[in-house]
Amino acid sequence: MCMTYRRSYPGCGFGGMNTSKSETVKEHPLQPSRRSLPCLAQSQTHPQSLSKHSSFLQPNRVQPQPRPQPLSAGTSTATVDVVSERAKVMETLENNLIKLSNTEYSDPFLDVGKDKDTYTDDSEHGNYDVRTDQSLLIQNKLARQKTEPRTKSSLKTDAMASSGLFFKDGKKRIDYILVYKKSSLQVEKRSTFEKNLRAEGLMLEREPAVTNSDIMFVKIHCPWETLCKYAERMNIRMPFRKKCYYTDWRSKTMGSLQRNMRELKSWLPRNPMKLDKEALPDLEETDCYTAPFSRARIHHFTINNKDSFFSNSTRSRIVHHMLQRTKYEDGKSKMGINRLLNNGTYEAAFPPHEGSHKSRHPIKTHGAQNHRHLLYERWARWGMWYKYQPLDLIRRYFGEKIGLYFAWLGWYTGMLIPAALVGLFVFLYGLFTMDSSQVSKEICEANETIMCPMCERNCTLQKLNESCIYAKVTHLFDNGGTVFFAIFMAIWATVFLEFWKRRRAVLTYDWDLIDWEDEEEELRPQFEAKYSQVERVNPITGKPEPFQPFPDKLSRLMVSVSGIFFMISLVLTAVFAVVVYRLVAMEQFASFKWYFIKKYWQFATSGTGVCINFMIIMSLNVVYEKVAYLLTDLEHPRTESEWENSFALKMFLFQFVNLNSSIFYIAFFLGRFAGRPGKYNKLFNRWRLEECHPSGCLIDLCLQMGVIMVLKQMWNNFMELGYPLLQNWWSRRKMKRRGQSMEHKISLPQWEKDWNLQPMNLHGLMDEYLEMVLQFGFTTIFVAAFPLAPLLALLNNIIEIRLDAYKFVTQWRRPMPARATDIGIWYGILEGIGVLAVITNAFVIAITSDYIPRFVYAYKYGPCTDQGYRQEKCLKGYVNSSLSVFDLSELGMGYSGYCRYRDYRAPPWSSTPYEFTLQFWHVLAARLAFIIVFEHLVFGIKSFIAYLIPDMPKDLCDRMRREKYLVQEMMYEAELEHLQRERKKNGKQYHHEWP
Repeated sequence: MCMTYRRSYPGCGFGGMNTSKSETVKEHPLQPSRRSLPCLAQSQTHPQSLSKHSSFLQPNRVQPQPRPQPLSAGTSTATVDVVSERAKVMETLENNLIKLSNTEYSDPFLDVGKDKDTYTDDSEHGNYDVRTDQSLLIQNKLARQKTEPRTKSSLKTDAMASSGLFFKDGKKRIDYILVYKKSSLQVEKRSTFEKNLRAEGLMLEREPAVTNSDIMFVKIHCPWETLCKYAERMNIRMPFRKKCYYTDWRSKTMGSLQRNMRELKSWLPRNPMKLDKEALPDLEETDCYTAPFSRARIHHFTINNKDSFFSNSTRSRIVHHMLQRTKYEDGKSKMGINRLLNNGTYEAAFPPHEGSHKSRHPIKTHGAQNHRHLLYERWARWGMWYKYQPLDLIRRYFGEKIGLYFAWLGWYTGMLIPAALVGLFVFLYGLFTMDSSQVSKEICEANETIMCPMCERNCTLQKLNESCIYAKVTHLFDNGGTVFFAIFMAIWATVFLEFWKRRRAVLTYDWDLIDWEDEEEELRPQFEAKYSQVERVNPITGKPEPFQPFPDKLSRLMVSVSGIFFMISLVLTAVFAVVVYRLVAMEQFASFKWYFIKKYWQFATSGTGVCINFMIIMSLNVVYEKVAYLLTDLEHPRTESEWENSFALKMFLFQFVNLNSSIFYIAFFLGRFAGRPGKYNKLFNRWRLEECHPSGCLIDLCLQMGVIMVLKQMWNNFMELGYPLLQNWWSRRKMKRRGQSMEHKISLPQWEKDWNLQPMNLHGLMDEYLEMVLQFGFTTIFVAAFPLAPLLALLNNIIEIRLDAYKFVTQWRRPMPARATDIGIWYGILEGIGVLAVITNAFVIAITSDYIPRFVYAYKYGPCTDQGYRQEKCLKGYVNSSLSVFDLSELGMGYSGYCRYRDYRAPPWSSTPYEFTLQFWHVLAARLAFIIVFEHLVFGIKSFIAYLIPDMPKDLCDRMRREKYLVQEMMYEAELEHLQRERKKNGKQYHHEWP
């Protein structure tokens, strides 16, 4: 029941108590103490906001009526003092509720005859609903107009038992599933483990598999008493009071402003990206204050139904906690389900899905069968690609850790929209100005300019205008908006990370993770086995545990670092092999029989080099994963989280270097050390080093980035969805080969359907984060050379969200709902990528692109010298100025005359032939100056923006401090009410203040 003094203040909205009926009858109203005044003042100010969701089930607020009707939170404060009169009213209410439940309200949890002990007033909980997960789902009122006999409840119980969600009795919910083979030799360990599980309070039930006679399932149910005991041990926070918001002049003003805005929005078209409120159940658990669960203060908590007080994910988490700490043999380390999975005692351990993700009936007319079905219809279907994600439902079903991943992925995808639009604008600007570009015009009109041969034997002399297409394509990515876009993306990365901090703070508050701390992790079995002889006292638990000496840890770390450098050197070797291929291939493509290949031999060389490089990248990724495993195990990390962080860092380093090494080569080394005509540098004195195209090297960099990015994303999407689909198809095919008919597929219980699904990746979310972080690197590090990278990333992520959703809901077993407050080590990696992006973009603009040479020419050597402005006409003559002259007779190939090549060198008729000119040194100085100015400017802007944006919104800070104060006040009030009730029960006198 609710706090008694609230009968005079119905708007305050505290939660109900779980008291017996006899105590309810004898109760008298209490006067509010001073501690309740802030909340009570607010309740008079906003009575509607907290009372409009009141339920009709309110036996504690009875008003004499000529005919019993459902009561609301606004009922008067009449108190019944006579026991018989109160009993009559209660009986009338129960009869009325039975009639209502037989007609329109067919919710099984409103059946007061089923469990009167768990029947309490739920009117004060407002939006918060602690009914079972299935009762929270949307129900279509039209489909329930007709009455249904109450005898169908027994049929419903049988159906629920046969669905695979309950024990055979149809009452005990399955919280966890263990799978083992009957032929397994670990019988003693398994029997001891299960015996100890029963001793801890769990209920177990065995069930043989339908499709495989060797498989046995162990269903686990956690009773109420065990749930309460371990919820108290694990400090699980549970709801105990409705939130009470304070008001001042600001909130009053904002309240009226919000009401006006709401009225204005009602006239505007509805946002198509938002999910309909009717499409999702009310999952807002933030309307109740929470506190660590305590059995001694169980009367403080809002318990409407013992079976639904703990959600399914919380129940699974409690059972998993017990499975991790139950022994199967004598000994310090002989405990935990993970060790039993490793030694083959059990084949799998997982919480069951809540049912099928599909239904024969449409969800709009019949509602969702379960949360899995709801997630599929409102999240995982391809038709929902433009909708916001139901994060509260994802968190409720999969846990906070997976919910945070999808929240981060959605936030990253949303932030890519402005980046993609600006990048597309830069690209379109280059497209529309392509024909009017002075540089492109001069190249396309250079009919008489002869270019020097770009290879030794098979290349012929070409005219400069043959590079017209390359010049125009280069202008798409290297134009006046390139510098602006590079600065924008550096600032964008900072804004993205800073606002993610704020978004994460709001989510951790909404999901009640502010005061949550990680439990002390258990040691890894490998660590215990290795260092069982050396022990020291754990400063947290105060118990002795194995300890790794510092010299041993340092030596293993040095070996691991050496292995990392060896693998990086292997990457560089692979890049070198691709470079050698390009040097050999360009001679062959230049003399190819096909005219198209012979004419565009540079494009053919770059394209085939990129494809070969991609195949090497994907092959080496497999090797890197095995080496990372080996090196991480060699370090012997103490806990699983330390192992995961170390493994994730190695995988990121390996794959980052593997993906970007060839891009770094093309951006900063291609054509820089080729030499000049007549004095070319050769590899092994045999192959002439590759030169840049007459239009520059940026086109090669764009091609490299575009091909690798697109192919990598396509491969990842196939491995994420196509591979599990093939595996599940193959398992179904094997079942058919064993002689199983299709009828068995329909009659399979839920635990066996889940067993036939694929388990979640061994590394959990590491592969998902790694893919997105590498994409973030592609989007930011070389974005100055490829402005379309954010657009490609945005399109991929729109698909990626639905792919991951479909995979989690339909193709994978339900993972253990784990908790987390952030994205872990990945945030630090993202910050490092943001810093590296500023440096690389500065070098790309200064060295790879022609922005700085054009800038120097326009202000120092062009027709607009010292005029203080720059237009396209100021670049007139730039192409001729950027090309040096060479005497063809010096080649000894029978040519005569002069040819041109890209460089700033003196002509052969000067006093110092082929020496660098003054313009070369001016350009070099400008490049170095640009790098320094660009980096300091962008880093300064990034730091200033990071300083301006607080990590947590101010209103959230105020709300948290206010709620912390109110929680203390309400705990005092609840304890006061409880003690006064105890004194009144014992016949002692009491006072209205603290006794």
